[in-house]
Amino acid sequence: MIAGRLSLYLDLIRWSRPAGWLLLLWPTLAALWVAVGGFPGWHLVLVFVLGTVLMRSAGCCVNDVADREFDKHVKRTVNRPVTSGAVSVREALVVGAVLALTAFGLVLTTNLLTVLLSFAALAITLIYPYAKRYVSMPQAVLGVAFSFGIPMAFSAAQAHVPLLAWVLLLGNLFWVLAYDTEYAMVDRDDDLKIGMKTSAITLGRADVMAVTAFYVVFLAIWTAALWSRVNPWVWAAMLVMALAQVVWHFLLIRDRSREGCFKAFRLNHWLGFTVFVGEVLGLLR
Repeated sequence: MIAGRLSLYLDLIRWSRPAGWLLLLWPTLAALWVAVGGFPGWHLVLVFVLGTVLMRSAGCCVNDVADREFDKHVKRTVNRPVTSGAVSVREALVVGAVLALTAFGLVLTTNLLTVLLSFAALAITLIYPYAKRYVSMPQAVLGVAFSFGIPMAFSAAQAHVPLLAWVLLLGNLFWVLAYDTEYAMVDRDDDLKIGMKTSAITLGRADVMAVTAFYVVFLAIWTAALWSRVNPWVWAAMLVMALAQVVWHFLLIRDRSREGCFKAFRLNHWLGFTVFVGEVLGLLR
């Protein structure tokens, strides 16, 4: 009985699909390394790694509760635990609350500014599932939510949030727009039927070129922001590998097939990892 419920809860938080929290983790760790100018220490690394996993998991609980009626009409989500009735709304909210409170306990080990920023991050996390009803590009809201670890990382490391943190957040927002539009392209047919608003629907036939442009803008902003702080040769080598992945994504999504778009989305954490490693190596002196 207990093992069965635990299995359902792990499915609820997408435990078997770590790509989701990796998409949040790499830019957050990158911000930590930049804020400190090198290794930020195990305390901050553990706070942000565990906090990222916990908050992404809590976000899944909230999202599934908010979308439970819509998810019944989408092929990819019809069997999610809340949608199928295997996990009740109350259970999902309790699991989400426990995860969020645990993450908050980690934030309390940092400083007051970071604690205050965590409330803003929580608010955006709660708003996003409902933005899909009213905002034509809800991926932009998700972009802020998935990028908020960046100012929090600077805050925890420096006790203030410099302009650089907000510039990196802006750049990362374009990365989120790229990969979440790929994700939305998978469900476009179903979303059109149920009246859900997504960037894939809003962009229409410009979706493939827009996704490619979003990737390029992300890399351009981060390059402009960090060029003076990293070894230019290391960063340039990283850019070559990152742009090669962008080309790969273009090839995967250009025919707009569900399989190609979903594969492209799932591969995005490798792009985040590439940028993170390039930054870490570029900061070495």
